[in-house]
Amino acid sequence: MDSTTILDLNWMGRPRSIGAVLLESGGHCAILDPGPASTLETLRAQLQHRGLSVSDLSALLLTHIHLDHAGATGTLLRENPNLRVFVHNKGAAHLADPSKLLASAGRLWGDDLGRLFGETLAVPEQNIQILEGAETLSVGARKMEVIYTPGHASHHVTYFDEREGVAFAGDTAGIRIANGPYIMPATPPPDIDLVVWEQSFAAILERQPSKLFVTHFGYAENPAKHIADFRERLHLWVDITEKALQSSADVEVALQSFLQQTQAEMLKYLSVADAEQHAFTAGLPLSFLGLARHIRKRSAAAE
Repeated sequence: MDSTTILDLNWMGRPRSIGAVLLESGGHCAILDPGPASTLETLRAQLQHRGLSVSDLSALLLTHIHLDHAGATGTLLRENPNLRVFVHNKGAAHLADPSKLLASAGRLWGDDLGRLFGETLAVPEQNIQILEGAETLSVGARKMEVIYTPGHASHHVTYFDEREGVAFAGDTAGIRIANGPYIMPATPPPDIDLVVWEQSFAAILERQPSKLFVTHFGYAENPAKHIADFRERLHLWVDITEKALQSSADVEVALQSFLQQTQAEMLKYLSVADAEQHAFTAGLPLSFLGLARHIRKRSAAAE
């Protein structure tokens, strides 16, 4: 019998921040996005609660290689050297040698990097299974279609379970906690690109999913409306960022303007505590940096 279980990784002691997915079928088990190494203890406990251990897993399906989704991968390989790790071609080299990934994350997170994400270990190359998009993976009797969905990251894929009708969208469909009233962009540097993101939305909707799974956090109902609302907010945030940058040559001043405006908008929909949870999960200041970089690249291309 097939089953899909959300494993709440309780990141930094916060429920509903990062959700790994346990996929089971015909005695085969896989994890979609195992999360960061800092939550491994919780992941192991969640598996144990279901009578499983890391050694029972056959595969890890990564939507992308950002540490909050995939940072635990190398450590899990130490525990189970037979794991196959599925990842897009553009992310594979950074799993095998995470030094550039960690340097980039270190610039963004500074001294908080280790506390937030734990130790990120290299993944042996022989365990890495390269994806380009358009493949169909098997987990037991389950078939998972791989859709290339850049926009949030150049190495992002979505997994579509045709039988269940679920698109496991990682960060392509934003942050929405338990199908709540607010869909929040997560737009960290360096790959944000709204043009290709639009194509990713179309590719997901083409499959006519019955619901989306977003890593942060849970199922989102009514995918067409969800994506329409999310697209609108993405473009709103680009406008807010552009105006903040135009209003001040000082990036720190522009950042504060962005934070004030986005937080005020969130509070129209969310309680103070829920708004803070969304902002923490997304790394709100990083969203400004990613959008600012996207705007600069867009301007340079236009010139």
